[in-house]
Amino acid sequence: MSTRIGYAAGAYDLFHIGHLNLLRHAKANCDFLIAGVVTDEMLELTKGAPPIVPFAERLEIVRHVDFVDEVHAECVPDKLDTWRTVGFDLFFKGDDWRGTERARRLEAEFAKVGVEVVYFPYTVHTSSTVLRLALQSLDRGGAASGRTAEAE
Repeated sequence: MSTRIGYAAGAYDLFHIGHLNLLRHAKANCDFLIAGVVTDEMLELTKGAPPIVPFAERLEIVRHVDFVDEVHAECVPDKLDTWRTVGFDLFFKGDDWRGTERARRLEAEFAKVGVEVVYFPYTVHTSSTVLRLALQSLDRGGAASGRTAEAE
C-alpha cells in the first residue's frame, strides 16, 4: 500500500480554529500531511494585501501543529508548479472555495496528473478576513479618538 501524501495550502494568517480544523481533517485523510504556507509576496500578489502576521512567524506556527508532518514555503502562484516540486496525491481546501472558477480550473488541471481535490467544511464563524476587518475597525477607532498603541 502506498503512502497518501496530502497538501493543505493557505496563508494561515491570524491562525484560528478554522485553520486548525482544516489541518486536522486533512491529516485524517492522508498518511503524510504537508502544509503549504503562502509567502508574504504571494499573498500581496494574489490577495492584494500583505498578511498581518509575517511569513516566518506563520511558518513557525504551522510547523508546530501536531497534525502537520512537513511545511513548505509556497512562493509560486501556480499550484501545479507546487505539485511538481512537492509531490502530493490530495489537495485540501475549505469548501468556501468549491465551485469558484479558480477551483474548477484547478480541479481539471489536478485531475490530469492524478491529484484529488478534497474539500472540508469552512468554519463560518471564524475567518481571517473577519478578524482582519475587526482589527482594522479597532485601529480606525483608536486613530479617530486620538488613541494610539504608543500612547496606551
